[in-house]
Amino acid sequence: MGVIGKVLLAAPRSFCAGVDRAIEIVEILLEKHGPPVYVRHQIVHNDHVVKRLEGLGAVFVDHEDDIPAGAICVLSAHGVAPSVLENCEQRGLRVVDAVCPLVSKVHAEARRYADSGHLVALVGHAEHVEVIGTRGERPEATVVIESPEDAAKLDSGGKPIAVVTQTTLSLDDVAETVDALGERFGDLKRPAADDICYATQNRQDAVKALADGGATVIFVIGSETSSNARRLVEVAERAGARASLIDGESGIDPELLEGHETVGLTAGASTPEELVDLVLGGLASLGYDELGEVEVARENVSFRLPREVTTPA
Repeated sequence: MGVIGKVLLAAPRSFCAGVDRAIEIVEILLEKHGPPVYVRHQIVHNDHVVKRLEGLGAVFVDHEDDIPAGAICVLSAHGVAPSVLENCEQRGLRVVDAVCPLVSKVHAEARRYADSGHLVALVGHAEHVEVIGTRGERPEATVVIESPEDAAKLDSGGKPIAVVTQTTLSLDDVAETVDALGERFGDLKRPAADDICYATQNRQDAVKALADGGATVIFVIGSETSSNARRLVEVAERAGARASLIDGESGIDPELLEGHETVGLTAGASTPEELVDLVLGGLASLGYDELGEVEVARENVSFRLPREVTTPA
């Protein structure tokens, strides 16, 4: 077809340590106990991963009440409120915690701040499952702040403010809102840099590097339900590139490539690398067969598995 194009591949991309751990937990439980293994909420926000695990015998439910008494209940990587754990216990479910340790850390901070008399300003998206779980730690002392506008009208009731954040937002994502809280209340306990998920930050930095490296159109592989994948699209657009969220399985519309010699490609933290390979093959068939990698960080993070999956059945 005469088009010779180049693909710049972001690094890091695809699975983070928390996603790796959550998926491995479900796989080991299926191997040890056989199906069904029930999972409360999608284990991670990726349709491809969920379908594959369903094929192995995982059953995904919206609520713990949908799980038969005595059955295994895996909690998704996004975390849950204490009330969910209490309900699981009352129903006699065998709970296995696949919550990302970085999310658990934010839960612990929310508890600590609330219990020391602070109003906890939780910066994030109110309807996101992770935020629902974090807010559930101390609902009477936590308020979700979605924007600088929310920050500007917050009434603290005279309490000091402590800020925690949704882990799938980067420092850039939360900066304006946290600054607005600072302007309104002056002294606040601000989130430490390591409260932001390393994987979120690295993947956003890599997308900026794709645009800086000359990619004029950037494709982000991920599901619509993935907050971190949708943020990557926004980051690419802010960096001056055209950007699209793709599922990785449906192929790329050739029209989206028209006028673009250098294509950027990345994948959200819940997207498997096999989908990246699939998209690279599709791009090569369209004439984009020169490949370069743009690396901004090396990740060697790993999280221990819970004892429920490491001890013999």
